[in-house]
Amino acid sequence: MRKMVKGKIFLGGHSYGGRQATMLCAEDHDLVSGLLLLSYPLHPPRKPEQLRVQHLPNLRTPCLFVHGARDPFGSIEEVEKAIALIPARHALLTVEGAGHDLGFAAKKRNDQLPARILAAFHELLGS
Repeated sequence: MRKMVKGKIFLGGHSYGGRQATMLCAEDHDLVSGLLLLSYPLHPPRKPEQLRVQHLPNLRTPCLFVHGARDPFGSIEEVEKAIALIPARHALLTVEGAGHDLGFAAKKRNDQLPARILAAFHELLGS
């Protein structure tokens, strides 16, 4: 893709897709310019001892984690501790009151959330 696209390339994913993106970028540091990770599944629900962080110290790609304050796959405190393992620039955008779906499946969605995510991603990447 780098041969076909001039400029920056970004990768993102929700839940397991985000986890796969982090593992891929931990192996190939020059793959993309930034990661957008929605509801990273830090551990299975009710199993905080099964952390999925082994690859995070190898992640050199700037990444924004967007996480619901009520996500059963990891509390905000657990996510903060995990992303501290990442040597690259990183940030956490907390979505208050949201679970793993970040409120997008709710009848009363937070219509400002996409704009908040985009602004936080731009801020992280300095663009």
